[in-house]
Amino acid sequence: MKWRYANTVLALCTLAFFATMVARLVISPVVPDIGEAFSVSTSAVGLALTGMWAAYALTQFPSGLLGDRFGERRVILTAVGGTVVTSALLTVVPSYALFVVATVCLGAAAGLHYSVATSLLTRQFADIGRAIGIHVAGGPLAGLLAPVAAALVGARYGWRWALALGVAAAIPVFALFARYVEPTPPRLPDRPMRDRMELRPLAELLSRPQIAYTTGLAVLGAFTWQATASFLPAFLEQGRDLPQTTAGLLFSLYFVVHGLTQPVMGSISDRYPRDLTVAGTMGVGIVGYGLLVVGRAVPVLVVGVVLAGLAMSWGAPLQSRFMDLLGDSERGAGFGLVRTVYMTLGASGSVVVGVVSDLAGWTTAFALLAGLMVVGFASISGVALLSGQ
Repeated sequence: MKWRYANTVLALCTLAFFATMVARLVISPVVPDIGEAFSVSTSAVGLALTGMWAAYALTQFPSGLLGDRFGERRVILTAVGGTVVTSALLTVVPSYALFVVATVCLGAAAGLHYSVATSLLTRQFADIGRAIGIHVAGGPLAGLLAPVAAALVGARYGWRWALALGVAAAIPVFALFARYVEPTPPRLPDRPMRDRMELRPLAELLSRPQIAYTTGLAVLGAFTWQATASFLPAFLEQGRDLPQTTAGLLFSLYFVVHGLTQPVMGSISDRYPRDLTVAGTMGVGIVGYGLLVVGRAVPVLVVGVVLAGLAMSWGAPLQSRFMDLLGDSERGAGFGLVRTVYMTLGASGSVVVGVVSDLAGWTTAFALLAGLMVVGFASISGVALLSGQ
């Protein structure tokens, strides 16, 4: 029975991640329609999306504190419920200013989920790599389905109905989570949250050599993921002269591989050293992004996309590495803190690669990503060798 309940929690945490991600991803396909409706530029809508992703990153740490104080179940329900409310608001906002506010609030609400859910899963599973891998896969699954669904609904019924898909995805997840997940006792119910936000202990945690090193690796991975998710279709279409439909299909293939391999890499990291598993993903990334840089033929680009999708499965073993390093009382807030740091820094991937592509072309921009995979692979391989793995 305990095994069955643990897998129920895992399934519902994954669905919660899927739902909160759907609510964010359905906006991008209808950006032109939103701009037209509010008589603003595409960059103005993009500013709102930047605020949303920034709010998502910045709430990772507070969510960990809230989970430790009130229990993970209550925080996850707040995240999914908040996603329902803010997505519903987006479907009725009458002005651009309120659209920005609702979009940022959506990012903040959705950001309460992931770190706390990861902490909850560590209570349920000894082999946390597999559990984290399945949980992470909810994001790529949303990336595969949400943009297509939003584009179809938006074209037929308008952009407001496209954004309503976020409501439709989150309501049943909220109901199922409330029904089947038992209340979770808080780890630190009596410790004031203000005390846990003092700068000195936060700086101490981030400065621990193993934590700092793992955070650095996660920044490299997050930077590459953000840039790939933002620009892979444009790279294939403009940099490799593929038709828009072909570029779109390859982008979907990237998400399919990314989603399917997350649980696999997590399970491998449970059986073999985490460092070797992370090194394997980044080694594959060198080959994958290298093929995208040098390739011109479609079969070569297909292989490059598949290997890039596999490489971006670094999240499952690397996040498990964080959990190995953090004590039980630190996992909620500690993981939220490092996740805020590496996601915020990694978000610069979109800006940097966009600028490089404008100044030096798409080939140079994606060569930069291949170079980051070289840095990550060399670093983690060296540590693994020194530690005798």
